[in-house]
Amino acid sequence: MKFQGSQNYVATEDLMLAVNASATLRKPLLVKGEPGTGKTMLAEEVAEALKLPLLQWHIKSTTKAQQGLYEYDAVSRLRDSQLGDEKVKDIHNYIVKGVLWQAFTADQPVALLIDEIDKADIEFPNDLLREIDRMEFYCYETRELIKAKHRPLVFITSNNEKELPDAFLRRCFFHYIKFPEAETMKKIVDVHFPGLKKELLAAAMKTFYDVRNLPGLKKKPSTSELLDWLKLLVAEDISLDVLQSQDNKVSVPPLVGALLKNEQDVTLFEKLVFMQRQNR
Repeated sequence: MKFQGSQNYVATEDLMLAVNASATLRKPLLVKGEPGTGKTMLAEEVAEALKLPLLQWHIKSTTKAQQGLYEYDAVSRLRDSQLGDEKVKDIHNYIVKGVLWQAFTADQPVALLIDEIDKADIEFPNDLLREIDRMEFYCYETRELIKAKHRPLVFITSNNEKELPDAFLRRCFFHYIKFPEAETMKKIVDVHFPGLKKELLAAAMKTFYDVRNLPGLKKKPSTSELLDWLKLLVAEDISLDVLQSQDNKVSVPPLVGALLKNEQDVTLFEKLVFMQRQNR
């Protein structure tokens, strides 16, 4: 099975090549890129296109690798033993299967998303080396080896908040999602807003890239923020005149809070507009 894009996701040639390369090599696809560039959505769309069930593991700062394998609920077992419940005799009743256990024991191949792995402790990726490499792990409580019936198609996303260990990187196929160029961005917008007027799209795109290319921004607006902004422009029926500047200079766009997400960036942008007006 080859991934060739989908109706809901505009994938570049190099991204489709990366997905298929990771499947051929039987290695996880490690996807990095700015927040909002569609890393998580990639796994969802590939799974749908290839008709694979998708299991998702969203990582937090407190997440431990063991939780992806299984957890033993000793507290519930103690409580049930005090109540005289018969199920305490079978320890399997107190094993909470993690997403890796579910992926390994699935009767058909699945796609597995490990989302934002860099949020966890630095040891988290190292703790998964053996399981990802050998596709097996041991459950000490039940004394059984859990082996993958089918190797899952694994997607791992990272926002580059932490460096990942070299030993972990060696086990992955890496791809960095570059920020879309204008032509690719138009295709992405067309998927979400197929009936958008060309003039409005052109004006909105110019404003978006003007904002994004402003030097010194703490957080540049991403693809998802452009889509949110366009949704608001359509919902509020913002006219083309409001977006277009007569002198072709940068102006504060309407609903700028959809694009800029902190006060420093808004202030910086307003200063630029003020300085341009002073120089007229």
